[in-house]
Amino acid sequence: MRQDRLVTDNDQWRIEFDAAVTFSNGGDLVVRGFRLDIPGADIDEEALTELFVAHLGLLMVDKIRFSNRRLLNEAHKGSRGVPPPAAPARRLVELSHPIRHGMVTYPGIPGPEIGEHLSREASRQHYGPGTEFHIGRVTMTANTGTYLDTPFHRFADGADLAALPLASFADLDGIVVRVTGSAERAVSVAALAPHDVRGKAVLVHTGWDRFWGTEQYFTGHPYLTADAAAWLVEQGAALVGMDSLNIDSTDDPARPAHTALLGAGIPVVEHLRGLAQLPPRGFRFTAAPPAVVGLGTFPVRAYAVC
Repeated sequence: MRQDRLVTDNDQWRIEFDAAVTFSNGGDLVVRGFRLDIPGADIDEEALTELFVAHLGLLMVDKIRFSNRRLLNEAHKGSRGVPPPAAPARRLVELSHPIRHGMVTYPGIPGPEIGEHLSREASRQHYGPGTEFHIGRVTMTANTGTYLDTPFHRFADGADLAALPLASFADLDGIVVRVTGSAERAVSVAALAPHDVRGKAVLVHTGWDRFWGTEQYFTGHPYLTADAAAWLVEQGAALVGMDSLNIDSTDDPARPAHTALLGAGIPVVEHLRGLAQLPPRGFRFTAAPPAVVGLGTFPVRAYAVC
């Protein structure tokens, strides 16, 4: 039986053939130049018969004779009975710092107190034999670990955590602006201008997260200039994040970056980590806090899907 190949650089296969079908209840069917998606180039006659019958929904088939088979190395068209090609593997990248008892996120802000409301030992008297639970208790400020700022953090009439839409901080198209190795602390418009930021989560990668947990983290950190923040607002960024102590210079009490971004309804994520693991673009970013009424800031589990 002749079986030619038409080879391209595609890794999916189809087959073209003629077929004569006879049915057990009488009658026949003849097709010429029929094309069908197949799972691989090494398909045998039995597997081809099953796919052909499934694709056409044939009933009471007695026999099928194939001829003039030709393999085609081309993209699948969606034949019934042929599983779709496997989706490429996704990679999840952790971008937030773990929260630990007593850790310091920002000088002067107390660290979290993590303890027990109900211990496993004490719980045993409330449940059946062999059954126990732990109910924890956390006391902390909202600005702990990796956190998201909403407009309410800066403005009394701004949207709080419960009012900010999910689309503001979840499943956003992300880009990374890399400024690692720069001798300048200030991240200016010049660093941002080459990037299309409209509708994007703009993550500024300074590399400052390498000092997390040390005294150096609290002094001399990178920050956005007022002009850079204004440019991000003008260009329509969806969210802005940074892997340093503060998106503003802590020497400037006016906090112009927070003022511009939160004033425009653009959430801010501070104290990110791991941005070196991300590609420049083509990933999805999420930094979702709980919907707490009356709070403007809260820790998040920030991550990217690449």
